[in-house]
Amino acid sequence: MFTEVQILVAQIRVELERLRNDDRGYSTEAVVVTALLVSLALAAVAVLAVKAIQKANSINL
Repeated sequence: MFTEVQILVAQIRVELERLRNDDRGYSTEAVVVTALLVSLALAAVAVLAVKAIQKANSINL
């Protein structure tokens, strides 16, 4: 019985260590968040560019 408990404890320790060091999903998450932020920034620049061009075209010399 004691051997089975030792094996179980060893397996739990290995699994906990694996979970503690598991960062596979972080890079995918970071890429998605970065892509969303870049697309928002591009949309903001596009809106500002349209507004600036409209304002420049409305100036009479």
